[in-house]
Amino acid sequence: MPDRTAARSRQAPVADSPDRIRNVALVGCTGTGKTTLAESLAAATGAVGRAGRVAEGTTVSDYEEIEQRHQRSVQLTVLALEWKGIKINLIDTPGHPDFDAEVRAGLHAADAAIFVVSSTDPISAATRALWRECDEEKIPRAIVVNKLDIARRSYDDVLSECHDAFGLGPDTLRALFYPVYDGDRPVGSMGLLTGRRYGEPGPSPVSEDVREALVEAISGQDDTLMERFIAGEQLDTASLEEGLTREFLSCALHPAVPATEYGVGAVELLELITTGFPDPTRRSRGAPACDPDADLVAQIVRVAGDSYVGRISLVRVYAGTLRPDSTLALTGGDRDSRDRIPSLSSPFGKQQRPVGEAVAGDLVSVGKLATAQPGDVLHEPDRPAHLDMWPTPTPLLPVAIEAHTRTDDDKLSQALSRLAAEDPGVRVEHNPDTNQIVLWCTGEAHAELVLDRLRTRHGVQVDPVEFAVALRETFATPAPGHGRLVKQSGGHGQYAVVDVEVEPLPMGSGVVFAERVVGGAVPRQFIPSVEKGVYAQAEKGVASAGCPLVDVQVTLVDGKAHSVDSSDAAFQAAAGLALRDAAAHSTVRILEPVAAVRVIVPEEFLGAVLGDLSARRGRVLGTESPEPGTALLRAEVPEIELSRYPVELRAITQGTAEFARMYLRHEPMPDNLAARMTSSSAS
Repeated sequence: MPDRTAARSRQAPVADSPDRIRNVALVGCTGTGKTTLAESLAAATGAVGRAGRVAEGTTVSDYEEIEQRHQRSVQLTVLALEWKGIKINLIDTPGHPDFDAEVRAGLHAADAAIFVVSSTDPISAATRALWRECDEEKIPRAIVVNKLDIARRSYDDVLSECHDAFGLGPDTLRALFYPVYDGDRPVGSMGLLTGRRYGEPGPSPVSEDVREALVEAISGQDDTLMERFIAGEQLDTASLEEGLTREFLSCALHPAVPATEYGVGAVELLELITTGFPDPTRRSRGAPACDPDADLVAQIVRVAGDSYVGRISLVRVYAGTLRPDSTLALTGGDRDSRDRIPSLSSPFGKQQRPVGEAVAGDLVSVGKLATAQPGDVLHEPDRPAHLDMWPTPTPLLPVAIEAHTRTDDDKLSQALSRLAAEDPGVRVEHNPDTNQIVLWCTGEAHAELVLDRLRTRHGVQVDPVEFAVALRETFATPAPGHGRLVKQSGGHGQYAVVDVEVEPLPMGSGVVFAERVVGGAVPRQFIPSVEKGVYAQAEKGVASAGCPLVDVQVTLVDGKAHSVDSSDAAFQAAAGLALRDAAAHSTVRILEPVAAVRVIVPEEFLGAVLGDLSARRGRVLGTESPEPGTALLRAEVPEIELSRYPVELRAITQGTAEFARMYLRHEPMPDNLAARMTSSSAS
């Protein structure tokens, strides 16, 4: 027999108007079961088989090798589903905090969010923070209480925790469905608005009073509905669903749905999405009117690389209709290009299913946009358009790398350029001070993903190396220096003698060259040679640590020349010898970079953060309270102590802290650390 499930999964759902589309993001921390829920929804629509399994050990959403190896999502994945004639673009986002950029991109592309919380674990601080951000952006939100089949708490207990954790008003969070139990096992649910039973039959889980409270909450913002409710009229389901959508859109009500690992709640959630969630025409967050007949305005949500088909861009169409073979402008930052749109496809995890067009409000995949980056805008060539970029986290964890082989080195530059275009959470730095290639990532899991993608997507093997900070050297005391270069054996000789005096200067002065030569001891034509030699030696350093020399004045005071054997090269070399000789007669201090650090943290973690910064040789400048329950801490911390700080700060504060750093200045390193640094460099 033919595999009808597989055949159906290859047929992309099509929406011919915006009101037939729902764009929904699944969010929540790792372990709440978002991906399993997404696959349950896909299975309920018939798009895939049971639990979304397409092969043993794989799933529709988490299809990358690293996702299967660690059993966690690392990227947003779109499943285009269809339920009762409505196309649902379900955006499954990662739960690990390292992939926050993917979550922000998913929320920006969606018109509503579903927060998935687990009945087995408490609501994380990161989930609470994300809820507050969505509240500030006025993103409509529903709640799914998942894993009730292995629950340690009841449905009502979890809803009560959500109420407190998210700071909700008395009528803001309402259960739209209640679980039906067979003993201790949830076997289905009942819809409070419709009275419909889902799953296996069982006793009624709630009283009529609970339903009336929900109806009252839905009617609260509509005078007509409220009058009918007060008059005792039996409100029809269509009126209640319209009221629910209105309350949901205004964030005045957050409906809740129970769910289990084996599929209870999937059909109920699909019903809620199609009847209660807003369509794209009701979006009011910084986008043009959702009109399929208008000039095209679309935005790149994310860019993925594929070793077989190349770059694939996920695009949200805000206005107009996107069609193949059209030529559009692609604008982002200071980039502006013209691109022909090839064939379009509807994303279903890793699968790309062909579609003929994408109307306003839809999500679609476009291949071969060579210069596209997340946030770029597609528009008509003669009709400029602007859309805001969503906020992305600043990558603060450095990972220094080097190519594994010469072949890898030849391909590394191009691979890093592609990687940075695909992942806005990574920043590539070629540090001229340390001569290192540094990948700035958002955390250890993100760093592992970046290295994995370099290997698997771009075919480049790299090795992590110890991250180095940009150290400097300076003189602590004035000192004279004598440099003598005399080579007379064989061929043209080399002769130059240089005497200098070196004095320390205030911080930030750099290297200053001066001369006080009298009597022509150093001919005028060779003084620039001495200056060049001083700067060259200062760049290489004068101590065994090999760091650039800064904040000194080097004064040429005397020297000697030979009428035949002196040369530009000889005086450059003698100047370097003189500077190194002066270092031998002075104390050379190692300077380390110091960063201005800013940490925003809940007050309950302030003591732990202060103690940790003190252990890192940090100097706390002060604290303040930007809002109740929150502390803003400012400090100065040596950068060498911050290489793993983002990871350790997250552990100390349970992922609730915000951290920023900025280079401030170089200052002397403690003698014991400087001695250790010098000895390691010498060895």
